Amino acid sequence: MKINVGVAGLGIYVPKGRMRAAEISAATKGAWSEDAIINKLGIVEKPIPGADDGTQEMGVRAARAALVDAKMDASEIDVILCMGEEWKEYPLTTSALYIQHQIGAVNAWGIDVQNRCCTTVSAIKMAKDMIVADDEVNVVMVVGGYRNGDFVDFTDSNVSMMFNLSAGGGAIILKENLGRNVVLGTHIKADGAFAHDAGVEIGGINNPFTLENMATGYQSLRLMNAQHMKTGLNAVSMPNWYECIDKALEKSNMTRDDIDYLAILHFKKSMHDVMLKELGLTEDQSIYLSDYGHMGQVDQLLSLKLALETGKVKEGSRVLLVAAGIGYVWSASVIKWGSAG
Repeated sequence: MKINVGVAGLGIYVPKGRMRAAEISAATKGAWSEDAIINKLGIVEKPIPGADDGTQEMGVRAARAALVDAKMDASEIDVILCMGEEWKEYPLTTSALYIQHQIGAVNAWGIDVQNRCCTTVSAIKMAKDMIVADDEVNVVMVVGGYRNGDFVDFTDSNVSMMFNLSAGGGAIILKENLGRNVVLGTHIKADGAFAHDAGVEIGGINNPFTLENMATGYQSLRLMNAQHMKTGLNAVSMPNWYECIDKALEKSNMTRDDIDYLAILHFKKSMHDVMLKELGLTEDQSIYLSDYGHMGQVDQLLSLKLALETGKVKEGSRVLLVAAGIGYVWSASVIKWGSAG
């Protein structure tokens, strides 16, 4: 009988390039001031990809870092769940299989999964459930890269919530009966009424590339139904998040009082502060990613890695991962860091 599933290793890759608040302000053509970018949107600077920072390749670099952290050989991996974005080096290629080959995970099969910026938390649940259910699956790597910021049009005021989109890669290795860093409860909630409210508008089946739209197609990450999305989310987003948090904690035999660290995606500072207050946490119990922006589904792994490096997460810490993705989906997962005992 499988007793626990634990985090054996973490890996992060962050590109060297940076876009700073003043540059974001300039890109909006003055619609947003540098001060507003910093103090309202919460972006001091954010990583941007270089010429060789493809989505799949950043996943490879994060995967290698996670293997080093786990002191593990790639041949030990049974399954690779790629949480990397669909915007990648070549459309219709399978990122999990590219990563499998590049890192030498010769015994692993792989599959790409997508839940937008919620994918890592969703894939952690999938990985744990696979390990528990299948005797042939003992080690699963969740890995991928993100650079959806390429699609942002900074002159589109409707997408100011996406000005923070950055670039990077992340990986987490989960192992059967590791005896430490145990993944506990996860809860996910979705509302497909928002499925087509936001996305890349040009380049798909419904609105394919043409000579006329080619120039704007690669900056067409838009709110296609801005009124519905903004009004609808204002009514349900925070309640749905708190429902996921409370149910994930309940599944872990915990309450909000047990949270030691909150690993959460980057969003505007006022919302970050509201969530900390609602959960009864202090600023020291989280890391606001103002120097990283929103690295999509990598955010939770980045936050956890930074927290381990700064001592905010240590032996016995109870970590809450919180994510959300357009579509719309909300999630929370709990990890008990340190010994399983």
